[in-house]
Amino acid sequence: MAQSVSNPQWTGSLGYTQLDGDQGDLGAVTGRVTAKMSRYFGVEGEASVGVKDEDISFAGVDGKLEHDYDAAIYGVANVPVSPNLELFGRVGYGTTSIKADVAGVTAQADGESVNYGAGANWFFDSQNGLRADWTRRDFQDDGGELDTYGLSYVRRF
Repeated sequence: MAQSVSNPQWTGSLGYTQLDGDQGDLGAVTGRVTAKMSRYFGVEGEASVGVKDEDISFAGVDGKLEHDYDAAIYGVANVPVSPNLELFGRVGYGTTSIKADVAGVTAQADGESVNYGAGANWFFDSQNGLRADWTRRDFQDDGGELDTYGLSYVRRF
C-alpha cells in the first residue's frame, strides 16, 4: 500500500502497559494512533489511564500510589522485516501524572519527559495484529526514569 504525507497509512492500538519505576509498579490501559507517512517513518500519539495501583507505606502509614494518566507524541522509525512483521524505534515527549494517597492526604506529581523506546508489530492477517514495546521515560529536572512495557492489539485502517 502506497503511503505519503497527504495519504498516510493509519493504525490504532489498545492494550496494557506496565510502568516500572522507583515509586512502584503500576499498570495502565493505553491507546495509540499512528500515521505512517512513508514505509520507514511516521508519527504516533498515545494516551494512558491508570488501572493498577501500588500499595505503599510511608513513615509506618499505609497508602496507595496511583498512575493517573499520561500522554505523549513520538516520531517513529520503522524497519519492515516481512509483510506481517515490522520493528520500530520511537523518540518523543510526554507528560505523566501520578497520585499518592497516604492517611487521607493526597499528593499529585506531574512530570514532563523525553521518551525513547523500541518494539515490534506482528500482523496475523492484513489488518489485525499484536504490538509489544518498551519505552524509557527520562523525566526533566532530575525527576528520574520510568520504564514501560506494553502489549496491545493493533488494527490497520
